[in-house]
Amino acid sequence: MDIVLATATRHIVAAPVEALGYVAAFFTTAAYVPQLLRVVHLRSARDVSLPTFLMFAVGVFLWMLYGLYTGSRPIVACNAATLVLALCIVVLKLRYDRPRLEKPVP
Repeated sequence: MDIVLATATRHIVAAPVEALGYVAAFFTTAAYVPQLLRVVHLRSARDVSLPTFLMFAVGVFLWMLYGLYTGSRPIVACNAATLVLALCIVVLKLRYDRPRLEKPVP
């Protein structure tokens, strides 16, 4: 009887905890949207550190793998979306801030 009660209680508690995970995932993922919009708007990522964002993207990818292995949907969802945003910033950094090959027009 105790095992049945403990299992039922764990499922009742798990739902709000998973909801908390999704809320946390939303805010940590959405935090990169303003940075991405700023880079797109300014067409410059000069103030963005490429090594930092590359390391961040690798870390997010590993967290996503961890979420897949543990079956944690909030971790997978959050990190998949964050990885897309981080890689967009990396691509824009490479695109906008590479040295210009053409000569400046006088």
